[in-house]
Order: sequence, then C-alpha cells, then structure tokens
Amino acid sequence: MNHPASYQGRRVVVLGLARSGVSVAKVFHQLGADVVVNDMKARELCPEADELTALGISVLCGYHPDDLITEDTALLIKNPGIPYSSPPVLRAGELGVEVITEVEAAYWLSPAPIIGITGSNGKTTTTTWIGEILNAAGLKPIVAGNIGRPLCEAALEATPDQWIVAELSSFQLKGTSDFRPHIALLLNIAETHLDYHGDMDDYVNSKAKLFDNQTEDDVAVINWDDPECRALSEFLIAQQLPFSLYERLDAGIYIEPPYELDVIDSLEQETAKNRQIVFRQGEEMEITILPVSELGIPGRHNAANALAAIAACLAAGVAPDQLIEPLQLFRGVEHRLEFVREVNGVKYYNDSKATNPVATTMSVRSLSAPIVLVAGGLDRGSDYMELVPLFRDRLKGLVALGETREKLSRVAELAGLGKVEIVEPNEDAESVLKQAVKQAAAMAEPGDIVLLSPACASWDMFASYEQRGRIFKDSAHTL
Repeated sequence: MNHPASYQGRRVVVLGLARSGVSVAKVFHQLGADVVVNDMKARELCPEADELTALGISVLCGYHPDDLITEDTALLIKNPGIPYSSPPVLRAGELGVEVITEVEAAYWLSPAPIIGITGSNGKTTTTTWIGEILNAAGLKPIVAGNIGRPLCEAALEATPDQWIVAELSSFQLKGTSDFRPHIALLLNIAETHLDYHGDMDDYVNSKAKLFDNQTEDDVAVINWDDPECRALSEFLIAQQLPFSLYERLDAGIYIEPPYELDVIDSLEQETAKNRQIVFRQGEEMEITILPVSELGIPGRHNAANALAAIAACLAAGVAPDQLIEPLQLFRGVEHRLEFVREVNGVKYYNDSKATNPVATTMSVRSLSAPIVLVAGGLDRGSDYMELVPLFRDRLKGLVALGETREKLSRVAELAGLGKVEIVEPNEDAESVLKQAVKQAAAMAEPGDIVLLSPACASWDMFASYEQRGRIFKDSAHTL
C-alpha cells in the first residue's frame, strides 16, 4: 500500500470494529479518506460505532451490504480474525482492491523503528519482557499490537527516538505487503490456526512475511532449535542473530552447558543453576550474562523466551550489563503460567493462554509437583494424540471440558490416567468452568498443583482466553 495520507478523498473500507478497527478508521478519517466501517455484529453489540458516527464516519452493522466493495474502493482494511473467505474480502480480490491489516498502516505511520515478535507460543511473554528491558535501559518503548494496544495508536504517539515493540499474529502478518520491522523475532512454529490458514504452508508463509522487506541493515532473531525457523533462515537478507537452548553457537545467544534435547527434568529449576546464558560473536566476543536459574520466571520455554528477548535488546543497543536486573525481576504476564493462590496445600496456576498442545506441554513440564490439569476448548480438528506421553508421565488427573472434552478424555484413557472427569456443557459457560475447578480441587492433595492449561482456543465457550482465565482465578479464590 501507499502512505495513509495518499488516500485522501478516496473510499477506504474498514471491515470489523474492535479496538484496531476503531483506531485505523480514525486515522484514515483524519487524513481525509472517505471511510466506511462495516461489522457483521448487530449495532447494539458494537459500542464503538457511536464514537465513529459522531466523528462523521459511516458505520454499517449487522450485515455486509452488496455494494460495500466497489470499483471506487481504494483499500480494504480488515480485522485480522476475519477470514479471507468473507464475502467483502472475496469481492475485493475480484476487483483488485488491496486488502491489508492495521499493521501495514501502522508501519507507514510510525516514525519509530519497530521490533516485531511472532511465533506460535511465547509471543506475549517475550514482547512484554523486551518492553521491560528497553524501559529499564531508558529507551522508551511502546508495547502494542496483538498484545492489546492497536499499532496505529502507538504509531501516532511514537517519536523517532523510541521503539515500538509489536506482538504480531499470523492473522495480522498475512495482511501486510510493505511492513518492515528493524528487528524481527520468530520464536517458534507449531501446528495451530489451521482452521483459519487452511494448511501449514499458508501459516508458515504468513509468519515469514515478518522478514520479507528486511534489508542488510535490519536484524532477524531466529530460534535455531526449531526446524521450520532454521529452514527460513536460508532465505533471509537481514543480519541473523540466532538463539538456542540445545546448541553452542559461533554467533548468537545460547545456554552453556546446553540442555539435552530429549531429556526433560522434572526439577528443571535445579538443573538450571548450573546453566549460564551466553552471548557470543565469533572469536572476538563471548559474554556470560547470568545463570538461567536467576530468570524471573521458570521453565525451559521461558529460558527460550529470555534468549529471544536478550537478542532483540542487544540488537536495539542495550548493553549486556543492563539486561541483568530486568531479566531477574520480570514475573511474567497474566494468563501465562500465572500463580493464583494456594489453598489447603494445593497451588492453582492460570495458563489460559496455552491454546495449543505445545504450549500446554511446555507449561506442564515447567512444574515439578503432581498436576491435576483442567483442559479443553474449541475443537479445531486435532486428535491431541501428541499429549499421550505428557498425560502418562506428568499428570495425576484430568478435568476435561469444552468441545474437545471427549477427545482429551480419550487421550487420558490411552495414557492410563486413572483420575479423569468430564464436565458436560450447558448454557452457562462460567458455571461449567467453576464446576471443573471444584472437581479438580477434589482430585488434588496437599503438595499438588491444579493447572488450567487448555491446549485449545477459548471461543467455544468464552469470548477470549482472558475471560476464561479470569473465571478460573475467580473460581480458585472462592473455593
């Protein structure tokens, strides 16, 4: 696309409200575009509509008008979650109208360089951690994107001496064309969101768009342990700064001594005491930053998140000694292996953001006590058979709910797990989760952990993983 200012007097359609839709609609309206906003939800379910209407922006709710996308439409900006099979998007394709997401517009607007973070797991933790480190170093970051704050809003606030730290989903990246982060991080790639992308090729290609426009002046931070990420590294133009848990690198961020790939220690924080995080640049520089055991949050997956954050911050100009304190003080973010409370000797953890089996596996392996797992949610077609070893080796019990409850119960049966409960659905999703917490509490004994780590998206029962996590926490606090 061109700079948003070039659309003055031209028809721009924003498909989907929510915060990012409101933000980008305001931007194009202020720059003189003829903005039309459309959302399939009924008007009474679109509280943002009145605000835009008061500004003179046309807002159409409850249906997609046949003439929404016309030959006069210069640009379609869609909410990332709206599928490309949506009729207005298909019509735009037929007429040759460019389709983007808000990320593309924010790139054109931002005077500040962008650090873009994507991956199947760990995005929010790594994004937040980078923001904390940059802030401690006095570099005035603005954290935005998929993490909650619209990128356009951040771009309008930013100044050239700041950094925008952007969490980016595959949905957002798929709708970019010129977007170019100065520092780009690809944390990992796991099978997820195939109901949206159709296949892994489209999913991986969408993630890879993070690097498409980078030049030799930019930096690409790559997970060297992930085969998909490493394969992409062969095609990158940017300077590469890899990170690894399992391999000593000639140039990059790694663990010394490396973790053993196929060995998961149930007391991993104990073994972490003997491991150091190292930054190396060939023979001329090797700096030990701090022990893994001093990181503010536990778990091998969080050690990987820390390595990625360190790489990005070093590339942004943070000195190695400025990394140590924010790495030690960071305590994670809400809904990511979040400690809730201890009652009757049982600890409760909220990991509602674990929306795929890989995320659940990493969280379970980060905890050493016996675990009663609360899991289940939206059925995207997976059979969850990859969870059999985890259920067999690490779980004490399972409480399954949501659309995938029977599938997960079947996995537990194959794993030989003796304690399994299924919570049947009803119209009150909150009561279902509260019942699940009660049943998990009844299974647990002093010294155990009750962990909400669903391995599934929340949209079968809840509006978001945040809502699911909050209900879990409320349930634990009212036991």
